[in-house]
Amino acid sequence: SIDLRYIETASRDIGQVLGEKDAWHMVVMKSTVVSGTTKGIVRSTLEAASGKKAFRDFGLASNPEFLKEGSALADVFSPDRIVIGTEDPRSQEVLESLYATFDCPKLVTAIPVAEMIKYVSNAFLATKISFANEIGNLCKTMGIDTAEVFAGVGLDARINPAFFRSGIGFGGSCFPKDVRALIAQAGAAGLHPKILSSVVAVNDDQPLRLLDLLRKHIPDLKGKRIGVLGLAFKPDTDDIRESRAIPIVSALLDAGADVIAYDPLAIANFQSFFPEITYASSAAEVLESDAVLIITEWKEFEALDYTGRLVLDGRRIQKAAVGSIYEGVCW
Repeated sequence: SIDLRYIETASRDIGQVLGEKDAWHMVVMKSTVVSGTTKGIVRSTLEAASGKKAFRDFGLASNPEFLKEGSALADVFSPDRIVIGTEDPRSQEVLESLYATFDCPKLVTAIPVAEMIKYVSNAFLATKISFANEIGNLCKTMGIDTAEVFAGVGLDARINPAFFRSGIGFGGSCFPKDVRALIAQAGAAGLHPKILSSVVAVNDDQPLRLLDLLRKHIPDLKGKRIGVLGLAFKPDTDDIRESRAIPIVSALLDAGADVIAYDPLAIANFQSFFPEITYASSAAEVLESDAVLIITEWKEFEALDYTGRLVLDGRRIQKAAVGSIYEGVCW
C-alpha cells in the first residue's frame, strides 16, 4: 500500500498557510496517489488545518504528472496528454488557462478518475513488459527471436509497439510501487487482481532466469569472478530503486561468487547496500571475469569488445553477441 505520511504532512503545512490567506488559492495534487486520496485525506487535512472548505474557500484538483526519469524537463514541456481532475469551475478554468498553449490532448474529469488514470497507465505499461517477458521466455525455448515476434505484433494499429522488449524486467520508483498499490487497493475492496499479481510475479522471476543461464555454463559459482555491467534500474540515471541488479547480486553472493560491478552513475548508491563487492573504475575492467552479466542497457556497454567472453545479456546489447559464448535471457 502507498505511504501517505509525506502527503499528509504537506497537506497540513499548506492548510495552515491557507488559513492565513484571505485570497482564493488552489491546491493541485501532482503526486501519484491512489484514487480517493485527494478528496479523502488531502481534503480533510487541508480543511482541518485551514478552517476553510474545499471547492468553496479554496480550489482542489488533481493534475497527475507523466514524467519519465531522465527526461522530465522534456516531458513537462512536451507532454503526450494533460489530465485535469477537478470538481469546481474555478479550478478547472485556472488549470485550462495554465495549459492553454500546450498542443496535446487534454482531458477534464473528476478527481478520483484523474488519480486512477495515472495508476492504470503505469500498471498497463508494467503489464506489457511482463507479457513481453513471458512470451520471450516461451520463444527462447522454441528458438524463436522474440524481438522479431514483437516487431510484427507492434505493426497492428490496435497495439502500440512500445514496451514490448523482452529482458530481465522493470524496476524504478514507479512501476513496481504502483502495481503493488493497485493490488493492495483491490485487495482492500475484496478483489483478487490476478493479472496484476502475475505482472509482479513474472517481474520477480525474470532476473533469476539470468542466474539460471549462468549456472548452465558455470554450475558451481563459488569463488568464480562474475562481472555485472549496470546497477541502475535503467540507463541515464543513478537510481537503483527496484533495480534488477539487486536480486542478481544478492543471489550471486549467496552462491559464493566474487562479484565485480560497474555503472557510470549508480556505484555510490549501490555501494551503500552492497559494500562487500568490488566496484570497477571502468566497464572494460569487468570483462576480466569468468562471466559477464549485462543488467542495464548503457550506451557505453555497446562499444565494449566482448570477444572471447562468456556473456549473458539481460538487455539485448547486440555487440555482446560477439562473445565466445553469448546468450540472452529471452533470446
